[in-house]
Amino acid sequence: MTHPRVRFAPSPTGELHVGNARTALFNWLFARRHGGVFILRIEDTDASRSSTAHEVRLMDGLRWLGLGWDEGVGEGGEDGPYRQSERLALYGDRAEDLIRRGLAYPCFCSLHELEEERAAQREAGKASLYPGRCRRIPKDEAARRRAVEPAAVRFDVGAAAAGDASIGFEDLVHGEVRFPVSQIGDFVILRRDGWPSYNFAVVVDDLQMRVTHVIRGDDHLSNTPRQLLVGRGLLATAPPRFAHLPLIAGPGGAPLSKREGAASLAWFREQGYPPEALMNYLALLGWSPPGGQDLLTGEELIAQFGFDRVSRAPAIFDRPKLDALAARHMARLPADRLVELASGQLRKAGILGSDLPPGAPEWIGRLALLYADRLPRMSDLPKEAHALFDFTPEKSLADPEVRRALDDSRSRGVIEALSRRLGREPLTAPRFQALADEVRRETGAKGKDLYHPIRIALTGAASGPEMVKMLPVIEEGSRLPLPRSIASCGERARALLAATRGSTA
Repeated sequence: MTHPRVRFAPSPTGELHVGNARTALFNWLFARRHGGVFILRIEDTDASRSSTAHEVRLMDGLRWLGLGWDEGVGEGGEDGPYRQSERLALYGDRAEDLIRRGLAYPCFCSLHELEEERAAQREAGKASLYPGRCRRIPKDEAARRRAVEPAAVRFDVGAAAAGDASIGFEDLVHGEVRFPVSQIGDFVILRRDGWPSYNFAVVVDDLQMRVTHVIRGDDHLSNTPRQLLVGRGLLATAPPRFAHLPLIAGPGGAPLSKREGAASLAWFREQGYPPEALMNYLALLGWSPPGGQDLLTGEELIAQFGFDRVSRAPAIFDRPKLDALAARHMARLPADRLVELASGQLRKAGILGSDLPPGAPEWIGRLALLYADRLPRMSDLPKEAHALFDFTPEKSLADPEVRRALDDSRSRGVIEALSRRLGREPLTAPRFQALADEVRRETGAKGKDLYHPIRIALTGAASGPEMVKMLPVIEEGSRLPLPRSIASCGERARALLAATRGSTA
């Protein structure tokens, strides 16, 4: 395969959602797999809804997901400009050329007139097709009227089809697809205000930018015959290949709701999902790797991606599956990435301030690593580590298991023996093991009877990460000047004993 040129062409009318992000990803993977070019084009012909702010957030979201582009808005290139609003003169020139060659014509029909015709066609159970009224106006007369009357420009489908009964193409996902020309009415390519229609502008742009493959969602499949006809009219010698991707649905095949994952890319970023995990999961929506594995890096996705394994069936966005995959990715992240993800979430929770004290970044990395394998998103960290940040004896004793340990004479004996030995010296992993051995010898407790009361005493919780890893994090955190101070292990044990003194028989 020669080096392909693909494009992602979103409209900056809102946040970038998972469906569009998946389309961008498949374009990017295909380009990277075959040493091609990935172009970012902004289709901002909906002037009333497009905004610079949306465009900036869209590009920021792509970069966060890891989808850098080679040409286009923000990168430049020889085929620009890459915003459709900056290409209006080009569209006007192409439309005039089609009129001169008898492949398009001015349309003077009012919106009211057109709507009445469409309503009558619907009532009669017919397809809403333009009847070609203005096509029959002589060219000279149409030119005179156009000088004084507002007019749109319509594409002459019959002239472009040149007698063909159907328009077909070989889709890289669906195989051969054909559409009857009789079901394609003459459509507007240039509106009265001079702005192009989607089916016209996209073809002009793809030809001028030398796009070789158009990779997009199934909802654009019905647009393809119109675009192929426009390409004929524009004298395209080699139209692009098409690949129409399965749409993304929620569980059960229902339309994807916000709760089931149709949130913007920004939402996943704000929640602290690793972008590697979201990229991995989006790639699996409609595509299956040849080896059957599901945990894949960006490099592995590039090496294995191909349209021969893209499904035609709708892809189901399943948040539990995403979360399970994200937790596995989280556990693989290096410490610096964990610090990056965790710091913002800890600030939101009021646990960190805007400025980190010395030693805090290293501590944040060790803290995040404690919980990484159970976190699909880092926004869950404050909740998972609540016993570390929100310790009070009252909160701990609200847990029946903690209360039973403090009320049970044998467990309490272990906690008292431990508390007498803690002192003010930081509790390191070696010191913890030494103290546990001393308590075992004094009390005779061993196994769960020894370590479960010790966990409760030192952490204030009945369960959590491995103690030998967690206790140094508690101790180090207790010495950091944080907006919400962390109680040391000794403070926890003494507070629990004090709070229950006299409550046991």
